[in-house]
Amino acid sequence: MRAVIAEDSVLLRVGLAQVLGYAGFDVVAEVGDGAALITAVERHRPDIAVVDVRMPPGFRDEGVRAALEIRRESPGTAVVLLSQYVEERYAGELLATETAGVGYLLKQRVADVDEFAETLRRVAAGGTALDPEVVAQLLVRRDRDPLARLTPREREVLEQMASGRSNAGIAASLVITERAVAKHINSILAKLDLPPADSDHRRVLAVLQYLGAL
Repeated sequence: MRAVIAEDSVLLRVGLAQVLGYAGFDVVAEVGDGAALITAVERHRPDIAVVDVRMPPGFRDEGVRAALEIRRESPGTAVVLLSQYVEERYAGELLATETAGVGYLLKQRVADVDEFAETLRRVAAGGTALDPEVVAQLLVRRDRDPLARLTPREREVLEQMASGRSNAGIAASLVITERAVAKHINSILAKLDLPPADSDHRRVLAVLQYLGAL
C-alpha cells in the first residue's frame, strides 16, 4: 500500500515514515507543506495520505485545505488528518465533503503502531475513522436525551463504532464477546433512533451524523 506523508516537523515526519514502513506501507513521498503534498499526490497517486492539520506557511488549517483538494481532485487517495489537539471543526470540514476514505486522529495514536496501521488500512479501503477523544467531546456537548439514555458501556461501544472498528475489533478492545457487542449496538441504534446499517462504514456515518460531526 502506497503512502504519502505531509508533516512540517522533520523528526515527526521521519518517525511516521519509519512507523509506516514497519507496518508494511510503501512511503513514496515525504513533504513539509500543503502545496508539496498536492504535487506529491498528483505525481504518485498513493493509496493514502497522512497529513498534519497545521503546516506552513500559516500553521492554521493548511493541511485541511490540502486534504479537501485531494479528495476533490484525487478521490482514489484516502486521507487521514493528524492533529496535536482535538479540533472538532476540522474533523467536521473533512467529513462534510466526503465520507469514504477519510480519518481524523490525534498524533498520540501513532504510538500504538499496530492500531495506527490498522486504522490507515481501514480508511484506505474506504472506511471512516474518528478519534475517540473527538467522539467523547461530542458526547459531552450533546449530553441530553436520547444520548443520556445510553449506559456507560454503550457509550464506550459508541466511541469504538465512531472510530471505525468492526464488531470483532470492538470486542477485542473492550474485552467482551462479539455477541455482547452486537446487542449493545442494536440497543444504541434503537435509543438514537437510527436505522440498522448494512456495513460498518454506513453505521459509523450514521452515528457521526447524529453526534453532529457532519
